[in-house]
Amino acid sequence: MPRHCELIGVYDVDQSKRDRAAEQYMITSFPSLETLLESVDAVSITVPTPYHFEVGMTCIEYGIHMLMEKPIASTEDEAKELQKAAMKADVTLQVGHIELFNPLIQTLKTILLKEQLLSIETHRMAPFAENTRNVDVVHDLMIHDLYLIHELTGESFDHLHSFGIAETNPSHASVLAKSKQGTIIELTASFRSTKKVRTMQILTDNNHIFADLLQNTITITKTAEPGGATYPKTISENIYIPSFLQPLTLELSDFITNVVNKRTPTVTAQHGIEALKLSNKISNEIKNN
Repeated sequence: MPRHCELIGVYDVDQSKRDRAAEQYMITSFPSLETLLESVDAVSITVPTPYHFEVGMTCIEYGIHMLMEKPIASTEDEAKELQKAAMKADVTLQVGHIELFNPLIQTLKTILLKEQLLSIETHRMAPFAENTRNVDVVHDLMIHDLYLIHELTGESFDHLHSFGIAETNPSHASVLAKSKQGTIIELTASFRSTKKVRTMQILTDNNHIFADLLQNTITITKTAEPGGATYPKTISENIYIPSFLQPLTLELSDFITNVVNKRTPTVTAQHGIEALKLSNKISNEIKNN
């Protein structure tokens, strides 16, 4: 992204990883977080969630703008303290809700503007991997669909029921909810699948809409002859969203543009707090059942 910024360097607690990255991109391998913060204007924070607060507060101390990977923090109290400190220091704190920058989602949002929603069903599943052991699937996977539904519909959750499988943390989660406007919402997230799945199925008054986020496709099926035969014929329209525009590139470009122009972040700390709050509600309900 040379038109937007200069990549100075990288810091990671694993020296071999940061050295490999530095060699690959011909950048500096910083020996500590503090030495990196003395040399940059902005950072992308991708450390594990339990360290978001500690790293974020250090960045604020140095006056460094942050793109904080989701969820914004481990707890709502930590997130609110980060928000308050960033505002006081006049530091940009943008939350990495990356799917909002997915061109497919933006296309889907445009399609839904003219539709009367009946229901939305999402599936976000992945096979078990060692690095997801004891990771909360609600905070890691389902959180994407929680903020996407609000983005696509502008609706908030009303009645909500959560079910799942949990040992230390939920590894499989299902949510049945109803929005304040009456849309039925079903969400499933899992680390127990044998197949990677990222889909959204939307039913409206007029159409059935199926979006596959892995294949970058949207299929719209509608009645060809409304009000006709008992078994009406249907027609389908397939929309392919080119993948050359990567959500991560768009998100990073947006973050840097907001920093340079001193604009309000596209995804604010408050957005991150609301997503965390809803994720916590679902996760705690599963753990306590």
